[in-house]
Formats: sequence, structure tokens, C-alpha cells
Amino acid sequence: MGARSVGLQMNESDSPNPQSVVPFPNDEDPLERTGQTILDLLQRAAGIAEKNSQHAMDIAHKLSLELRAAEDYIKKLETELRYYKDRSDRAEEWLRQISVQIEKRFPSSGDTDTGQEPARQSGPQDYAPKKLDRRRT
Repeated sequence: MGARSVGLQMNESDSPNPQSVVPFPNDEDPLERTGQTILDLLQRAAGIAEKNSQHAMDIAHKLSLELRAAEDYIKKLETELRYYKDRSDRAEEWLRQISVQIEKRFPSSGDTDTGQEPARQSGPQDYAPKKLDRRRT
């Protein structure tokens, strides 16, 4: 209650009239020119910041689209990889079955019961090109 008693109170009879209003200083005042210059600079800075922000958003959007395209391409490549891996596995299984059938139908001479050690099973190294010794003797 004591805090309200101190202060300014305005009633209808105290309303400002044109003679009591302090006029706004003209542009000749250096303080006004400085204040207006600061406001103009702030507006320019805000405009530049807005352009920079828009440019950054445009770049982010473009990169987002490129990332999405790259992710889609990776998914496509992974699908193709699985497809070719499955085909490779199936081809290896066919080669194993063919090899077993060949061994059954055309037994090698070492596979007979003569007490000899069974023939060594061929591997990919048996069919690879042999390295030539290029040293001169």
C-alpha cells in the first residue's frame, strides 16, 4: 500500500496536449543521426543474415536430396549384391554336385580297393595358371 502512494498517476485532466509534447529532434542532431545510422546498419545486417540463412537452408535442402539419392543407390547396390551372392552360392553348390556325380561315375584309378592311398581331391589351385620361373640359369 505504501509502494503505490509513491509514483505518478495520470487522470483525464493530465492528458497531453499539443503544447506539452516535446517535439522529436530534427536530423541535425548528431545523436539522432547516429541512432538512425545504427538502425540502418542493423537492418542491413538483418537482411544479410536472412540471405545467408536462406542460402544455408538451400544448401542443406540440396544436400538432403543428394543424401537421399545416395541412400537409395546404396540400397539398390546392396540388393544387387545379395542377388549376385545368392547366384554365386547356388553356382558353387551346382559345381559341388557335378563334381560328386563325376567322381561317382568316373572313379579314378586310385579309388579302387588296392590298399593305396586315395587320390587327392582337386582344388582351384590345380586349374590356375602355373607361375613360370623367369630366372635365367
